[in-house]
Amino acid sequence: MSLASISPSVAAIAQRVRDGETAVFAAARQSLAAIARQDPAIRAWSHVLPAVALEQMEPARHAAGALAGVPIGIKDVIDVADMPTGFGAPALIAGNAAFDACSVGMLRAAGAIPVGKTVTAEFAFRTPGPTRNPHALAHTPGGSSSGSAAAVAAGMVPAALGTQTGGSMIRPAAYCGVVGFKPSAGRVFRDGMKLTCESLDTIGWYANSVADAQLIADVLVGGAHAPVPSGRQLTVAVQLNNPKAGLCAESHAEIDRARAVLAAHGVQCVPVQAERETALLLQAHDVIMHYEFARSLAPVVERQCHALSAVLRQAVARGLAIGAGEYHEMLGIQAALRHGWGALYGGADLVLTPSTPGPAPLGLEHTGDASYNKIWSVLGWPCLHLPTGFSRAGLPMGMQLVGDLGKDLALLAVGRDLHHLLKQRGE
Repeated sequence: MSLASISPSVAAIAQRVRDGETAVFAAARQSLAAIARQDPAIRAWSHVLPAVALEQMEPARHAAGALAGVPIGIKDVIDVADMPTGFGAPALIAGNAAFDACSVGMLRAAGAIPVGKTVTAEFAFRTPGPTRNPHALAHTPGGSSSGSAAAVAAGMVPAALGTQTGGSMIRPAAYCGVVGFKPSAGRVFRDGMKLTCESLDTIGWYANSVADAQLIADVLVGGAHAPVPSGRQLTVAVQLNNPKAGLCAESHAEIDRARAVLAAHGVQCVPVQAERETALLLQAHDVIMHYEFARSLAPVVERQCHALSAVLRQAVARGLAIGAGEYHEMLGIQAALRHGWGALYGGADLVLTPSTPGPAPLGLEHTGDASYNKIWSVLGWPCLHLPTGFSRAGLPMGMQLVGDLGKDLALLAVGRDLHHLLKQRGE
């Protein structure tokens, strides 16, 4: 049973509101109706804006701007004023936030309307929430940004914020079949977000098209738009090998198809072997993540141990056992490779690499394999998941493009053009 659908685009909603063709809150009302209709099966939301609260908002505040009248979901580790932040830990008593997180405030200033908080894995870690994959309810939607990806895939909202520490943005995008964008480290303000890993946590977002993702980037990232390379051959480095994961046959075939399509359109695809660097970065991720996660969550464990999963408590214990020397050694590896695009990929414009080892696995007790995501989280490079088709079983498939640090808008611009080429006919 598939409950996936596509809501009106971010661009279309905002344009109609700015032109006065539709009421400011029309799309938000439709979103709340879709949530009421679909969420009992998908369970993507931890809190939904009451309809009466929508009617009490001031229309003029949302009638202009790049995101005028656009309903948006917010992952439940990011504060929204007057909504509870529960961190995916149901046993904790969640109080309403007094203020919007910086990212939410910026979206609201651009006209967007936060319509609720989306389900997250417990403290954006491993223990999944109740969310199901809209394409196949018995399959995982990924995590930790499970609710955000599923809500967009089901057409309940046209866009939603998530976060990534390891693979928490890109993996749910891949499993749910939506566009997912993780910006460069440091490009989006994190004030008002529950940080668990200072060196890794990044706010990103989901949409149904790269064009819509670009509109959100204009608000949250900003900066001058980089032109798509022209007048010369675009070069894409293709990186497939990963010591922690094997690519399934269907995913490998999808990457091969993409390479053939790109080559037919004049793109040079260059295979890259980076086994040593990948292994180092996976090691660095494991140490940095556990060390910082443990110190961030240790006060929560101390006061609310009974309300937290054994998996989370064990991760904290493991992280507290890591010494400062090993941690700083791994930070050194991160720093050394973060600015190493030229050494690793030469003159390539971007990297084409799998988002996941395969389609969404069966079962809801896990969130899938993040091995193809962690190295980019350590490097802090921007990542863009492109849904390109479906497996024989009808599950979404795709791949990710990775850009150099700080070249977020260039990655989105190139990704938008390439996505038109890479989508399977009829997808």
